[in-house]
Amino acid sequence: MQPLEIQPTTTPIDAEVAIPGSKSITNRVLLIAALADGVSQLDNALMSDDTRYMANALRDLGIRIDENASEATFRVFGTGGRIPAENAELHIGNSGTSARFLTAYLGLGHGTYLIDGVARMRERPIQDLLDGLSPLGATARCEGKDGLCPPVLMVASGLRGGQTTMKGNKSSQYFTALLQVAPYAQTDVEICVEGDLVSKPYIDLTIAVMRDFGVEVVYRNYRSFTVHAGQRYRARSYQIEPDASNASYFFAAAALTGGRVRVPHLTAQSVQGDVGFVDILSKMGCEVRKDADGIEVRGTGRLLGMDIDMNATPDVVPTLCALAPFASGPVNIRNVAVLRLHETDRIAALKTELNKLGIRVETRADGLMVYPSDRMQPAALDTYDDHRMAMSLSLIGLKIPGIVINDPDCVAKTFPTYFDVLEKAITD
Repeated sequence: MQPLEIQPTTTPIDAEVAIPGSKSITNRVLLIAALADGVSQLDNALMSDDTRYMANALRDLGIRIDENASEATFRVFGTGGRIPAENAELHIGNSGTSARFLTAYLGLGHGTYLIDGVARMRERPIQDLLDGLSPLGATARCEGKDGLCPPVLMVASGLRGGQTTMKGNKSSQYFTALLQVAPYAQTDVEICVEGDLVSKPYIDLTIAVMRDFGVEVVYRNYRSFTVHAGQRYRARSYQIEPDASNASYFFAAAALTGGRVRVPHLTAQSVQGDVGFVDILSKMGCEVRKDADGIEVRGTGRLLGMDIDMNATPDVVPTLCALAPFASGPVNIRNVAVLRLHETDRIAALKTELNKLGIRVETRADGLMVYPSDRMQPAALDTYDDHRMAMSLSLIGLKIPGIVINDPDCVAKTFPTYFDVLEKAITD
């Protein structure tokens, strides 16, 4: 797609916005349904690059998955923990969830498998996950950068189980990857956490989805997790929630324009931690209403600065950074060093792009401070092939003329129709 200029809005947004299904949940349930014995129906599934990489990789491993894009459904024919293919080369683009979840899943197989991706994926370390898999009986090595990154070569003969330890400050997805496959190990699996665990709500989400499919996890203060052997996922019909991370852009649009956005079917009871972004908006001065079938945010014409630890919700940091220049005081975001390991180094990228607009940004190893600005200038903003950079930076264009988003098509990773939905919400 050609660069896209965002058109400022002269009126407050007033919209009800239907958000596609959660990427985090869709990729979890695709894998769990593949592990189950029987046929699972997944409704309101996200149809995006990341979920198609996951579905296609599972197909390459011999799992039958029927897809209906127009109805946003997957039908997964589980094989009871068995991987039919004995050899496969899997291409997962820049999908971090696919890379990590599938690496652990392949440990259950019996054969030789290779996982590879795009150039950026070959820069994203995964060795810590392999170190976590090794005590459980997996044999794998990284063949990429510094011996720490994909491609990953797995020579599998099943997982025997046992105890393993991983550093908590790297990625919660490593822990999710092990938890999801643990029921199919030969003996109980105990996963210990070294240090503090980042992004805890994503682990809560994983445990909730596993429970929905019939498997229990025993855990203690995020210090250790135990999955008893012999448990099995049960095939079922499953309704996937709207994506809370993607909803954040529309809630932020209400905050920016002094308008109203309601997202149906996303509630305060969501298993997604990023639903908490609306509580951040409330602290900044917005009105938030929650009911049994949705959440509504109303902007009040003011946004307060704040100091906040966002270790639990790093994916909505770019959204908050798009609001920060319009706040009454600085927005200081702490404890998000994990952002440097995402699709791009988001801390560095946010500083570079906001600086182009004349916005003052100070960065640290684990966070950044964004200062208010009443003199922002037009600029073409780069997205680094990072969907969250594109979606968050586009919000600034609702208030400031001349904001151009380069490579807007990168939103296909998790929200292919984002710009269409945003335009409709603004113009309706």
